[in-house]
Amino acid sequence: MLSRVADAIYWMNRYVERAENIARFVDVNLALEIDLPEAHGQSHWLALVQAAGDEEAFAARYGAVPTRENVMRFLTFDRESPNSLLSVLSSARNNARTVREVISSEMWEQVNKSYLAVRDASAHGIDTPHDFFTSVKQASQLFVGITYLTMTHNEAWHFGRLGRLVERADQTTRILDVKYFMGGEESALDELQWAALLRSASAMEMYRKRFGQVAPERVVEFLLFSRRFPRSVRYCLRKAERSLHAITGVPIGTASTAAERAVGRLAAEVEYGDIREVFAEGVHGYVDLLQLKLIRAGAAIRESFFAGAEPAPDQNPAESLWPRSES
Repeated sequence: MLSRVADAIYWMNRYVERAENIARFVDVNLALEIDLPEAHGQSHWLALVQAAGDEEAFAARYGAVPTRENVMRFLTFDRESPNSLLSVLSSARNNARTVREVISSEMWEQVNKSYLAVRDASAHGIDTPHDFFTSVKQASQLFVGITYLTMTHNEAWHFGRLGRLVERADQTTRILDVKYFMGGEESALDELQWAALLRSASAMEMYRKRFGQVAPERVVEFLLFSRRFPRSVRYCLRKAERSLHAITGVPIGTASTAAERAVGRLAAEVEYGDIREVFAEGVHGYVDLLQLKLIRAGAAIRESFFAGAEPAPDQNPAESLWPRSES
């Protein structure tokens, strides 16, 4: 497969997945705003920007004071923000357009429809935010289902799944990091915020079936280390590793590329993670390091498979990851 094609399919899926998670963040924050004391209103919107690693870009465009309106604008319709819904779906659409001969017509139609719906909402406004963000999430989920059912499960399909799962693992760590930036000293407030994190990952019902009452250690354990929940970091990395080895044809447990070594090493580290060690180290510190390792794994995938690829017209590969430094 041409590296250009693999690169476009990989990033198309990452961008669609990213759009779903942005919608999750904002929608849950809107619901949480109803229950939070008024004094916490500003900080919990800033937490979304901080967890995404976009604080400097936000401050440059909107100033240092976050509000419900300017954070929502930044994360939904701001064309200058590389991680707004409009920007990521535009990038997904452009990548899809370059590989229309490889993906199914239904996949192209769904990506195009998702972008146009958000573009139209940016022009005409949102009457009911919850319904809008729910439609974005459902559009992403529909794309995943369409991809599974209409595309041959070959090398191209595995590149798409690899991108989606790497992105999803990264997003789950950011969901956890939102709690760090929110703070929350009061026990009632703390429980509200942990419950909001579960809802951000559509994990509340599955969590309660497993653990019952919301408890910080159990929430972190579920989102990081669950063997079966499809949005946990552990689950995503193991499935990503399988797709990676399906692409290379090398058995799991061996490695022929930097990508296999990076993803396999990280998957094994999370596989044997211990929630007690996470809390001893500090959840934010553990998650922050995990995000950096995921970024490095993404870089290894790019170097192993896409080094010679031409980017899509508006895509700069160096800026395609969530903007974070390693300082």
